[in-house]
Amino acid sequence: MAVYTKVSAEEIGQFLTRFDVGTLVSAKGIAEGVENSNYLLETTQDKYILTLYEKRVDPDDLPFFIALLDHLSAHGCLVPPMIADREGKKIQQLCGRSACLITFLPGVSVSHPTAAQAQATGEALGNMHCALTNFTPERRNSMDHDGWRTLAEQCGPAQLDKIEPGLAQAIARELDHLDAHWPHNLPRSAIHADLFPDNVLMLGDRVTGLIDFYFSCTDIRAYDLAVTHAAWCFSEDGTDFHAPVSQALMAGYISAFALSDSERQALPLLARGAALRFLLTRAYDWINTPADALVTRKDPQAFLHRLQYYQIHPDIFEA
Repeated sequence: MAVYTKVSAEEIGQFLTRFDVGTLVSAKGIAEGVENSNYLLETTQDKYILTLYEKRVDPDDLPFFIALLDHLSAHGCLVPPMIADREGKKIQQLCGRSACLITFLPGVSVSHPTAAQAQATGEALGNMHCALTNFTPERRNSMDHDGWRTLAEQCGPAQLDKIEPGLAQAIARELDHLDAHWPHNLPRSAIHADLFPDNVLMLGDRVTGLIDFYFSCTDIRAYDLAVTHAAWCFSEDGTDFHAPVSQALMAGYISAFALSDSERQALPLLARGAALRFLLTRAYDWINTPADALVTRKDPQAFLHRLQYYQIHPDIFEA
């Protein structure tokens, strides 16, 4: 469920008078996503996305997201830039929330990616990283390596062990390992940081859009590839590794943006970090989301399984 703030058709219609986008024909809440309230709008001119930013998105971060999307769009990347009103403003206010009108991109997200779809996604990610080599604005990664131990402490050992017996100790051991070995000298840039299949729009095997940049930040560039690998290359529950999808994703990325030897060597560790990051955030949400909440909790064990696989198979990134 991703409509936390209800907006009437009359309110949306009045909102659209600020823009040169025609008049409202229809508005429908979009169920996908968990961070913001989203509506698909159809006007007499075109289709658009209306997003109202809820509490997890700091309004002070919106200028970074806008600059990032504008930069990527100007460099030919398939992303949805935000639309300016007649006064040139992109950040609006609606129903007590910061809001933006966003370009609509066609396509659907896939739930069971094929190797061909993974290759196209890897290439799109590589093209994005290429475009960002001269992007200078920065935003700290609020979910970076430095914050994982604090997040584990906020979950609490007893609550973690309710999810899976021994989980708290397993996380503590992994945190110690990552603290001892985490790379600090790899190239950094703006990254997406959340490129799961539901954030990639496709028509067949062709990528039509990369969306949902609200975790985008400045961090180790190859970590972005590791996050995408963890998101795309396993079954949903994390128990099955899909080697052909992995190979295709890597091939697609490298066709667009070369990995250095140091980046490739660091990928097994970065992938463990990516798996731990999503294990911890899912565990935190699992523990702190009321059972009757509208948001569907995601199983943390799906990323525990990924973490365990990466621990045992560091060779999967070898050429």
